[in-house]
Amino acid sequence: MNYSPDFSVVLDNWPVLARGLWVTIQIWLPSIALGLIGGFLISQARLSSRRWLSIPSLVYVELFRDTPVLIQLIWFFYAFPILIGVQLTPFTAALLGLTLNTTAYSAEIFRGGIKSIHRGQMEGAKAIGMTHAQAMRRVILPQVVKRMLPAFTNRMIEVAKMSSLASVISVHELMYQGRLLSSTYYRPFEILTAVAFIYFVLIYPGTFLAGRLEKRLARSS
Repeated sequence: MNYSPDFSVVLDNWPVLARGLWVTIQIWLPSIALGLIGGFLISQARLSSRRWLSIPSLVYVELFRDTPVLIQLIWFFYAFPILIGVQLTPFTAALLGLTLNTTAYSAEIFRGGIKSIHRGQMEGAKAIGMTHAQAMRRVILPQVVKRMLPAFTNRMIEVAKMSSLASVISVHELMYQGRLLSSTYYRPFEILTAVAFIYFVLIYPGTFLAGRLEKRLARSS
């Protein structure tokens, strides 16, 4: 095999990869933020004693956890518009699919964390006059943050990597641009290696900071 790597093609096309990186970030961060908010709300429905809340939320969680993310993205782009009569853009379909998927997984993380706290603490908080929302905010959530942090860190990493699947429905994110450049210049080794490195640089700081935060919370406890 006589192959000479030439990474100049990466440098020459860096603006293209930078645009793809920006689109990846635009999908990743809102999916995480909205997924955490939605996950907390769904977890409260899952923990509710009202079956009209707990059963639909259970169905929602299992539906998104037990089907492939790729199928979900394709379904929201090609099938969902048939139901609503409006064609979604690839970006909107990808953002919707990743957000709803993140919501389902986040709901289970919240539910597991909340259930790990003895129910007597919630009852005690209510006994001194707190509402359910106040007890959750002041008593329960501060205790479970450190327990949930590793799981949420893993979820953030997974969503960042899953965003590459959006290239299948032609979202011009990092992976899409990498594949396009590879097919244009016939330099898959250089370009895809650069794409992998960019993903690493994007994700690793979050995992490093989360690890430091876990250690700090462990020391403070």
